[in-house]
Amino acid sequence: MAEKRDYYEVLGVEKNANADEIKKAYRKAAIKFHPDKNPGDKEAEEKFKEAAEAYDVLSNPDKRARYDQFGHAGMNGGAGAGGFGGFSGGGFSMEDIFANFGDIFGGHFSGFGGFSGGGRGGQRVNRGTDIRVKVKLTLQEIANGTTKKLKINKTVACDKCGGSGAKDASSYSTCSTCGGSGVVTRVENTFFGRMQTQGVCPTCGGEGKVITAPCDKCKGEGTMRGDEVVEIKIPAGVGEGMALTVTGKGNAARHGGVNGDLQVVIEEEHDPQLVRDGNDLIHNLNITVTTAILGGTVEVPTVDGKAKIKIAPGTHAGKVLRLRDKGLPDVNGYGRGDILVVVDITIPSKLNSEEKRLVEQLSSMPDFSKAESVERQNIFERMRNFFR
Repeated sequence: MAEKRDYYEVLGVEKNANADEIKKAYRKAAIKFHPDKNPGDKEAEEKFKEAAEAYDVLSNPDKRARYDQFGHAGMNGGAGAGGFGGFSGGGFSMEDIFANFGDIFGGHFSGFGGFSGGGRGGQRVNRGTDIRVKVKLTLQEIANGTTKKLKINKTVACDKCGGSGAKDASSYSTCSTCGGSGVVTRVENTFFGRMQTQGVCPTCGGEGKVITAPCDKCKGEGTMRGDEVVEIKIPAGVGEGMALTVTGKGNAARHGGVNGDLQVVIEEEHDPQLVRDGNDLIHNLNITVTTAILGGTVEVPTVDGKAKIKIAPGTHAGKVLRLRDKGLPDVNGYGRGDILVVVDITIPSKLNSEEKRLVEQLSSMPDFSKAESVERQNIFERMRNFFR
């Protein structure tokens, strides 16, 4: 058995060659020894395989590293390679070669001589188009998850022919253009030699058969317009713009193909009391001056109703209070957010004479006659400080 040549020697590159140089060298060798360009030349065929084998190893950083360290022994799983798996050369088929060749040259080569392309053709299955709809959810529905029933107008399978488009099971014939394969083969003479390419059959659209007697209801399409009620389970924690896919609930395909999908895009309804920030909810709480001074208990909204919280005496406007685990659940199940209550103090704009007198009395008291130096910050700055 002839000793294998060094892979770098096969491609005619130095051991420090970069990926582009290796690729370029392989292109040159593949064009020179391509079997379509050298019909019946066994020596050219072997050199073509040899170049493909070398490229398979040297174009892969892991394989190349093993080859540089262990040589050919590192490619066959032998003891010299410490049991490494990888390319052995013995099982490298022409189909493998042309898979690489197609990647390098950007074409769809069916091979040389009788090489068929390893099933790259085959009959084509029609697929229906996807449908995209929007669903509005309240914060309560987002917090707890919900089920929605949607009436979708779309193409559905014909109820008379079952979606086949044919009058009955015997209303078909094999496509005469492609002989039932669904593909047609074309051979062209190019600069690189004779190239064989495959494409979808233009007569049957890749199905391999044609309808001889169409269904009189759908006129051979297999589909028609109709409505379907689709029930969608929406998990808790979804967010604005998130899309949920319901497989097979899109438009039906022609001639009994695969249905498209239904994509449900989430929209959040505006809530007058709670503003979403990720999984947290923000509520702006207005309290009276007396509550801010004396403290007390107030109610705040949550997604599940009302909750009571305590206001400490001497609470300033802008203070942020946290209600842990009262926000929205994470859609992936990683815990739950909080409700952040931002305190605002309502100052009466009009006072009667008695109220004015009492306030003036308070203003003369020691604790009311001095003003604390509190830096004014907007709500978001205060919230940032809250998390530091």
